[in-house]
Amino acid sequence: MVSVLRVHLPSEIPVVGCEITPYVLLKRPDRTISNEDVPEAAPVGGCYIRYKWYRIQSDKKVAVCSIHPTELATLQCHHLILHDRASSAVNENGNDEEELFGQFSSGISVGHSRTYTPTADDIGHVLKFECVPVDAETRIPVGNSSTVTMSRHTTSDIYSYCPSWALAWSYRRQNLLKEIVSYHADIICLQEVQSNHFEEFFSPELDKHGYQALFKKKTTEVCNGNPNRADGCATFFRRDRFSHVKKYEVEFNKAAQSLTEAVIQPGQKKLALSRLIKDNIALIVVLEAKFSNNGAENSGKKQLLCVANTHVNVHHDHKDVKLWQVHTLLKGLEKIAVSADIPMLVCGDFNSVPGSASHALLATGKVDQLHPDLAVDPLGILRPPNKLNHQLPLVSAYSSFARMAGLSSGLELQRRKMDPTTHEPLFTNCTRDFIGTLDYIFYTADSLTVESLLELLDEDSIRKDTALPSPEWSSDHIALLAEFRCNHRTRRGH
Repeated sequence: MVSVLRVHLPSEIPVVGCEITPYVLLKRPDRTISNEDVPEAAPVGGCYIRYKWYRIQSDKKVAVCSIHPTELATLQCHHLILHDRASSAVNENGNDEEELFGQFSSGISVGHSRTYTPTADDIGHVLKFECVPVDAETRIPVGNSSTVTMSRHTTSDIYSYCPSWALAWSYRRQNLLKEIVSYHADIICLQEVQSNHFEEFFSPELDKHGYQALFKKKTTEVCNGNPNRADGCATFFRRDRFSHVKKYEVEFNKAAQSLTEAVIQPGQKKLALSRLIKDNIALIVVLEAKFSNNGAENSGKKQLLCVANTHVNVHHDHKDVKLWQVHTLLKGLEKIAVSADIPMLVCGDFNSVPGSASHALLATGKVDQLHPDLAVDPLGILRPPNKLNHQLPLVSAYSSFARMAGLSSGLELQRRKMDPTTHEPLFTNCTRDFIGTLDYIFYTADSLTVESLLELLDEDSIRKDTALPSPEWSSDHIALLAEFRCNHRTRRGH
């Protein structure tokens, strides 16, 4: 008999007109595991998989967090003040296929295939996907039904405040390219770059500007829809300034599988994988400089540089997963540092605010054992807390503002855009309902010195267009840019 092992949806926020292809992991009669479909026309072991999509309505007011749209608004949520924006579903009874789903009281069948493309009728409602093994002869279910729900639709696009023409990819790509090129950076780290956007646009266009490109796509355990739509991390470097030496690819899914096999009890392995498998990755690149610090050709010792580019798990209530991913990345970088002893840059969207355990680990090399984030550890993967450490001398580039001497008006203006407690920017991500810092550039302070930083945007200039993205700025994250100088020092640890 065919059985369903795991079901995931490729996105938490469905968008009108964008096809959804769930990832369904099946166990076949020969005990092989595959995500290939078993349709009614080609049953396996006398069974096929039946799919259904439902549009769920609520018979009572159900507020959904506008920051975390997969979560209900509760008194415990820190964004409760923003939940007034959350729309409640409209009860639509009178369909023969009504079912009860937790707090949702009615479901209208809207699809019977594995894929589904949301329509305007789905706006304001929750989508539910169901799959179940069915006997090919009797057409009676022979296994447990597996179901997952998507978040509530708000509009046809989550950035409804931005004009549709400014959200069109044909406009955004040119605006993004113009901004990126204007910085004249030697190294560029981008996150959430769609695969086809990288291959068809960013790579060839930045090649014209002298950049070589490297890309790592997210793994596809969860995001198993159109492979062109799977995003990843892209690192670019100027060919006249650096040459590529080595590339390391970190797949947190593989690390999760290894961790589960090593420390999770047999009865908890499925639950552990469900929590840990998030498809996030990191791209680590080792470069060799073609110049010395004074700009002359470097005929002496090779100057290497290690650049890590990552996008960490976004789920706000999975603080344990975020911290575990960051710790896993840092331990990998430690191994590289020991073997090569080279300067390092650690860049990315860490989806972690200043003061979080993930930020503390990056910035201080450890996590206080009483940190409140450690209370979220249902799998016990963070214990004992004293293992959460690393030996890399990492410092946040933008915290350099706090250490800069002088009273120039420009410096004071920038300091007002920094958090005086954490010494990080007040924000790097600014949407209508959330503003905060999620992105960082960390560097090894024993081998690199910050020479200059890109001026930060102020909130008032962004709010004139409500939030990001906007016609002026085509990303919902602002750019961070730092200029570094290599320091001459003895081998790390000596």
